[in-house]
Amino acid sequence: MNYPRLLAAILFGAMALAAAEPERLHFPIKQYTLDNGLRVILSEDHSAPTYSICVTYNVGSRDERPGRTGFAHLFEHMMFQGSENVGKGEHIILVQNYGGRVNGTTTQDRTNFFEAFPANQLDLGLYLEADRMRSLAINPSNLNNQRNAVQEEKRLGEDNQPYGQADDTLNEIAYRNFANSHSVIGSMADLDAATVEDVAGFFRIYYAPNNAVVTLVGDFDGPAALEKVKKYFGSIPRQPAPPVPDLTEPPPSGEQTKTLDDAFATLPRVDIGYRNAPGDTADDWALNVLAVILGQGQSSRLYQALVKQQQIAVNAESFESDHRGPSLFQVLAIARPGKDVKELESAILAEVERFRNEPVAGWELEKARRGLRHEQVQQAQRTLSRAIMIGEFAVFYNDPELINTMQEKIDKVTKEDIQRVARKYLTAENRAVVYSIPKPKVASAGPASRKGAQQ
Repeated sequence: MNYPRLLAAILFGAMALAAAEPERLHFPIKQYTLDNGLRVILSEDHSAPTYSICVTYNVGSRDERPGRTGFAHLFEHMMFQGSENVGKGEHIILVQNYGGRVNGTTTQDRTNFFEAFPANQLDLGLYLEADRMRSLAINPSNLNNQRNAVQEEKRLGEDNQPYGQADDTLNEIAYRNFANSHSVIGSMADLDAATVEDVAGFFRIYYAPNNAVVTLVGDFDGPAALEKVKKYFGSIPRQPAPPVPDLTEPPPSGEQTKTLDDAFATLPRVDIGYRNAPGDTADDWALNVLAVILGQGQSSRLYQALVKQQQIAVNAESFESDHRGPSLFQVLAIARPGKDVKELESAILAEVERFRNEPVAGWELEKARRGLRHEQVQQAQRTLSRAIMIGEFAVFYNDPELINTMQEKIDKVTKEDIQRVARKYLTAENRAVVYSIPKPKVASAGPASRKGAQQ
C-alpha cells in the first residue's frame, strides 16, 4: 500500500471538508413570562406529529446545605408519587398509556422532568406537570418509600459498582466549597434524618413557578399552546425567591490525591480533575474542544498513546464537566492487567503537558469542531433532547438561544486558545487525582475435611 499517497488523500479530503461551510442549525425560540414568574419557551416543529415538554427547576445539589443533602435528587423520585388530582404512580401510567415517554434527572445545577407525547396530548402533558407543581403529595408514606428507593439506588449504582466511588471522590477533593463538592445523591445519614417538614419546606422554596422554566418543542400552534400553559400553570402561586448559592472557590492550593480500595474493581483506574471556568465562557468552550482532541474517540491522543502505542491502558477518555460555577476538566483511564497505575498516570500527564508546550495541529482542531457539531446535530434530532437542552440553557445562562449559537462559539476556539487554557488550568497545583485500586480478595475457607467435620 502506498502510505504517503493515502495520507495525502486523507489530508486533502480533510482540507476540502474544512473549506466547506456547514449549514448552521437554527430552531425557533419564543419566550414568555407568566404573572406568577413562570418562564415559558416555545419552539414549534411540525416535521412530526409529536411534542415534548420539559420542566426545568432551578435547583440541584448545589442548593443543599450540610446535613440536608440529597433533597434535589429525592424529589426526582417524590414527584412521581402523586398529587391532588393524580394518584400515586398514575403519572407514569397515563403517559405510557398514551404512547409517551417520561423521566426526570438531577445534577449539581438543576432538576428536570420531561415527557414526549403524540401531538394530540398537549393538554395531558401540561396538566400532569402543573398538578404536581401545585399540589405534590408529601406525606410520611411517600417520603419513607422514596427515601428507601434512593438509598437502594445509591447501593446499586455507587456503593456496589466497580469505580462507583471515584467520581464523587474526585469532586470532593477537587472542590473546597460544599455547594460544589458534595454528591448529588446525598448521604445515607442525611436521607435518614430528613423529615416531612424538611422535605415540604424544600419543595415550597424550589419547586415554585418563579423558579422553573416550561419548555415545549414540537408540533403545536404557538399562541394556542401559550393559552393552555396559562390555563394550567397560571393560578399556581409564586413563592419568595430562593437563596442564590455562593459557588466561589479559593485559589488552588496544590495537588490533592486520594486512594480508594475498590472491592469490585478488577483493574486499577486513575481519575484526574482540573477545576476551571464556569460553563458558557470562552475558556470553557476551549476546554471542551481540548477534551475532544485529548480523549474522545479512537483517534484521540490518549487512545493512540496509552491504548495502542504504549499498551498500558484498556481505555482512556477526557471530558469537560460544565457547571454554572467552576467546571471540572476530567481525565480517566483503566490500566491493562499487570500495569501500574502510577505509570498510567505519568503517561496521561505527559499527554496533557503537550498541550501546554505546543499548539495543536490544524487537522486536530477541525476534527474536534466537527465532532462536537455532529454530537449537537444528533441530540437536536429529537424534540425531547431539544426541550431538555433549551430548558437547561435558560436556567443556567438565561440564554435558550444558546442551542442556535453554541457551534459559533466552538468555531471561534483557536489553537492559541487551547494552549492558553491548558497553561492556565491544567497545572500540577490545580490537579486532583483519585486512584481506584482493586482490593485483594480474601480467600474463603474451603469445605471442612471429613475428619474435621466429625470432630
